[in-house]
Amino acid sequence: MNPAFSVVFLTTLSGAAQGLLIALVGVESAAQLGLLAPPPVAFYIIGSVVSVLLGGLGLLASFFHLGHPERAWRAIAMWRTSWLSRECLCLPAFLACAFCYGVAHWFGSPWSLALGWLGVLASATLFVCTAMIYACLRFLQEWATPLTLVNFVLLGCASGFTLATALSAWCAPGLTVGLAICACVLTLAGCASRSASLVRNARLRPKSTVQSATGIHNPKLVQVSRGFTAGAFNLREFFHGQSARTLRDVKWGFLAAAFVAPVVLMALGANLHSIGVSLGLLAAACLVQYAGLVAERWFFFAEAKHPQNLYYARVG
Repeated sequence: MNPAFSVVFLTTLSGAAQGLLIALVGVESAAQLGLLAPPPVAFYIIGSVVSVLLGGLGLLASFFHLGHPERAWRAIAMWRTSWLSRECLCLPAFLACAFCYGVAHWFGSPWSLALGWLGVLASATLFVCTAMIYACLRFLQEWATPLTLVNFVLLGCASGFTLATALSAWCAPGLTVGLAICACVLTLAGCASRSASLVRNARLRPKSTVQSATGIHNPKLVQVSRGFTAGAFNLREFFHGQSARTLRDVKWGFLAAAFVAPVVLMALGANLHSIGVSLGLLAAACLVQYAGLVAERWFFFAEAKHPQNLYYARVG
């Protein structure tokens, strides 16, 4: 498939926003249970603002994928049967919950935790809707697996907890070590699940061949032309046009940037007593991990082999 950067940014930005809100609510829940000292209210307020901004940027990015943005409201019309329509409903609901959660902390409302858990529910529903847009497409074998949902959830939570760790180094240093441990565990779990999907996809064999498409079962059948030489919609939308070497470089690049480097940076940053250096390392972990996740999501789309490419993108 040809990755659309608008969708790449939508899924990575909103995933980080969802993970960040989950981290905030988790911290508040632990504080209510007496498992840790309550952090300053600024931790929740700033975290909510960042979550809303990231989610809003993701929503804005999605409009660049539309041929007619003025008709975007029609995307919710098929909510009974379309995962895309459900996502379009869940994302604004999540943003509303994150906003109300921050406002509740601003005014010291006793309902902040209840609003937070409502936001966690909206976040979980949004994760499911976003992932199922791709996992429900049975003809794209690379996506049609439960690992798609697992990866969306783990990678979104990992990036959100990494953001929460950097935020804690700024305004709640007592939480930094604990959040860093959670972020590292989620990042390593995401690495394991994403690696499992890479291994699975590498072993896939296409269900359609030139022989099955033409009905000619001669094993020596070779396609020598696709019938035209100019560009076409099918080539632009369903084939990325990159070489196998480029795909390989992107794969190893995102494995290093999204998983290995952030864990190293967080391990170093969380154990330093200098707040300035610690914050710098943790902020670098956020930036490096996000760059890696953008590459990961690009690869997620690029590695999916649309059956039409058997004819349009392959020439013997």
